[in-house]
Amino acid sequence: MAIVDVRILVEGASDVEVVSKALQGLALGSEYNITISSIIPTTNVEIAKSAAAGADLLIIATDADRVGRDLAERLFSELGEMVGHVERMKLPLGHDLEHVDVELVRKELKNTLVRAGLKSLQILPEYMALRNQLLDLKGRYDGLAEEYRKLREEYEALTKTLEELREENTRLKEENEGLKALLESAKNIYRIEEAWKSLFPAEPVPDETYIGKAVEKLGLAGRVIVGQGYIFAEDKGLVDELLRTVYLSLSIREEPGEVPKPPTEEPPRPPKPPEGPGVVEDAEVKPDDIEGLLKGL
Repeated sequence: MAIVDVRILVEGASDVEVVSKALQGLALGSEYNITISSIIPTTNVEIAKSAAAGADLLIIATDADRVGRDLAERLFSELGEMVGHVERMKLPLGHDLEHVDVELVRKELKNTLVRAGLKSLQILPEYMALRNQLLDLKGRYDGLAEEYRKLREEYEALTKTLEELREENTRLKEENEGLKALLESAKNIYRIEEAWKSLFPAEPVPDETYIGKAVEKLGLAGRVIVGQGYIFAEDKGLVDELLRTVYLSLSIREEPGEVPKPPTEEPPRPPKPPEGPGVVEDAEVKPDDIEGLLKGL
């Protein structure tokens, strides 16, 4: 159990001696669990404030005369909010220790401590009510602290998302600017199929890759771009020139020129037979021919 810090304000040094004498023989620590930390002799309010600040119990011990009562009332009103509890104690008139009844002072001191304790008991229900309110507020505080933690995490997550959205927005703005520039130059974009058919309506459209290679071979990179079924060029004439070159290349590849065949040697012809009757090898002789020959003989 904590020790109660009690401080006593008196009017002068002689009162310090009287109170100190009265405290002798009192077992305040064992009986009341208190300690008298200081006895302050002063009538100055500012000094009293400095000396009494933070005390659990402040006893204002002044004479029972009018001056003492006025001083006690002034100190009570000035120091009431600076300490836990303020209690008034009346000292018997006279400042000569030999003529003061110390036992009477001791008894008054004990009565003052009892009164302070009883007054504390009177405020106990209020204290308990305040304690319950404090516990309720602590529970609400803990709940709000947890809610704050969750909101903080959500806030940080939203902040991160916001930054990502800002970056995405910046990227989209740049992309939008590029699209605007592309739209402004849309007149220089031509569909490959339409451009080819306008020149060679009866011919199949060549592969886009082949046209791209032609752009590289002809040194048109940078001036002509081919992709996604479109040709981007400075003007239509350059597109037509490119497609005519492609057409010519394809024609050469598909219809190569005829290569003349080397002459072949003709077999030697047999000599002509001499005029007049002659002998014919392997001639077929018919019976009628033999009969005619015989008649001629």
